[in-house]
Amino acid sequence: MENPAIGQATQQPRSGEMIYQYVVTIQNRGARLIDRFSFLLSGISVIFFLYAYLTSTERQYIQLAGGLISAVLIAINLFNQYRNGKKVQYKYIFLLIGLTWVSMPYYPWISVLFILLGLVETQAKKDLEIGFADDRIVFNTLPRKTYQWSDLNNVVLRGNLLTLDFTNNRLFQRETVDEEGDADEDEFNHYCEEQLRKYPVKIS
Repeated sequence: MENPAIGQATQQPRSGEMIYQYVVTIQNRGARLIDRFSFLLSGISVIFFLYAYLTSTERQYIQLAGGLISAVLIAINLFNQYRNGKKVQYKYIFLLIGLTWVSMPYYPWISVLFILLGLVETQAKKDLEIGFADDRIVFNTLPRKTYQWSDLNNVVLRGNLLTLDFTNNRLFQRETVDEEGDADEDEFNHYCEEQLRKYPVKIS
């Protein structure tokens, strides 16, 4: 049974890099929530920019330009996301909004928050990848998390659902991403069974 969520390592890595026999990509459940939060923050900022420009006695065109350009970019994101079903990014909008906040007569420090949001958005929305090597399992979180095979009772992938049963009674169960791959579930599960037999649970 083929499963497009599994990628099998086919190339030797550069010196010092880990060899992963399989890499499983996990859906980022929070990405959609992050997009909604980003839209809300961006939209509120646009309203503030246009209001400041229209009501100020000393009009600054950076507020008008920043507000209008941000509004257009937000509209493009919404069209791509809901009409075309594409993944969108708000990082450039955040950076533009951050620069525009510097010109505001109130709360200019908010610019720092938006610039930081723009810098971390990509990592926050990134799908989780789990690499399965012959001697360990690595989660590409920040920072990375590494587990030994002896830390697990079982590893199973069935119907795009990955389950990791840890020896400390913790259960990790997440849906995988539906994308092209070159491995299948049975092959992956057989590999995990072999590694679990090779590195049995340590009984203290």
